[in-house]
Amino acid sequence: MEVTVEHLGTVQFEIRARQHTIACDQPEASGGFDEGMTPAELMLAALGSCAGYYAAQYLRNNDLASAGTRVRVTAVKAAGPARLANFKIEVILPIAAGAAHRKAVEESVHHCLIHNTLLHPPQITIEIEEGAPGNMPTT
Repeated sequence: MEVTVEHLGTVQFEIRARQHTIACDQPEASGGFDEGMTPAELMLAALGSCAGYYAAQYLRNNDLASAGTRVRVTAVKAAGPARLANFKIEVILPIAAGAAHRKAVEESVHHCLIHNTLLHPPQITIEIEEGAPGNMPTT
């Protein structure tokens, strides 16, 4: 997997993965133009969409309605070091599924790649390269 991120100016970035492009920005109060989600919001979006994928997949696999499944993800900012903490994933099912299915949906969300990555943090390596912006590799 690979994404590329290019600085567009001020606090705006363009993010590319395969043939997809999204904008990343900051709210006006933080010097941005509020034309895209912040990096922290993108992280919550990744967790929520991954959890939603697994919840909807469970519902479909059990012949239950999945259209309209919603996920709400919240977190708080923490310090020392600056980070997000206390993530909460709320899955809102479009149907009355019953206790057994609710438990199974919860178990299915535990298979989410992003959820498991946060529970088992990966090693992160940072490399700094110098060169013209046009020399940045593309995907």
